[in-house]
Amino acid sequence: MRRFTYERVSTPTDAVMAFARTAGSRYIAGGTNLIDLMKLGIEGPAHLIDINRTGLDSVEDIPEGGLRVGALVRNADLAGDPRVVSGYPVLTRALVSGASGQLRNKASTAGNLLQRTRCAYFYSADLPCNKRQPGAGCAAIGGLSRGMAVVGGSAACIATHPSDMAVALRALDAIVETIRPDGAARSIPLADLHLLPGKTPHIETSLAPGELITGVILPGPLGGIHRYLKLRDRASYAFANVSIALVAHFEEHALRAVRVAFGGVAPKPWRVEAAEAGIADIPDPAGHIADAVFASAQPTAQNRFKLRLARKALTVLLDDARAEALGDKRT
Repeated sequence: MRRFTYERVSTPTDAVMAFARTAGSRYIAGGTNLIDLMKLGIEGPAHLIDINRTGLDSVEDIPEGGLRVGALVRNADLAGDPRVVSGYPVLTRALVSGASGQLRNKASTAGNLLQRTRCAYFYSADLPCNKRQPGAGCAAIGGLSRGMAVVGGSAACIATHPSDMAVALRALDAIVETIRPDGAARSIPLADLHLLPGKTPHIETSLAPGELITGVILPGPLGGIHRYLKLRDRASYAFANVSIALVAHFEEHALRAVRVAFGGVAPKPWRVEAAEAGIADIPDPAGHIADAVFASAQPTAQNRFKLRLARKALTVLLDDARAEALGDKRT
């Protein structure tokens, strides 16, 4: 057993100060990912900083019309918040698609965003993994790659990001709020939080060392039809082969505007805004979006099916959303 020290802090400022003064620190909230990694020897923090009493556990209305979700709000509580259910149903749908009820009761908003890949090679300490040990190589490349990324990967890593919540937040243009060890606060568009692997797959986010997520801003509700579809190998407690967060606006039977973010296909939630532009004039919107979103795809022979699956799933989602919009119009 590796020894580590532990302290409990009461404010975000206390947390970042504790991180700055103690080498080898990690923050811990729900612990649903970190504790598993510690047990396996993949993570070995020298010091744990418990942030559960820092007051970051509420969902608040903001003057601009959106919501501020505290970093410690549990996934189950966020999914069931009436303001989220009514104004951001794609987020509720994504959250209840993830993990199990027990884990959703413990997992935090910030922890969900920062969870590490579920790549089997990352979890296998006897096999090379550049995320786990920089420069070791990537056993997934040339190995079992069915669940790996088809877009956004690199010669150093083809692992996917596992979060369902993050996919919905990407479609909603969420903003992540943080505080740094020097006390400075900043706001990071979710699109910029997660990094592509490139040559440094062990650097997974744009957070500076010790930078603490304090909350997530949801801009004002978008309206329209919200859908989240998660396609996986079994019905529960499984990660996505392909997932899609969709927010669509229709007039009569015509699609007028859309936001689409994909999960299970890339090292980060994958959205290409350019694919959504001018969608009202496109005769095959699902095909157009899929072509643009996966234009740079480099699938393996084992996961090429994800490209077809994503295209077909998006077609089904758009047809379903159109049917709902027509039904609402008729009534």
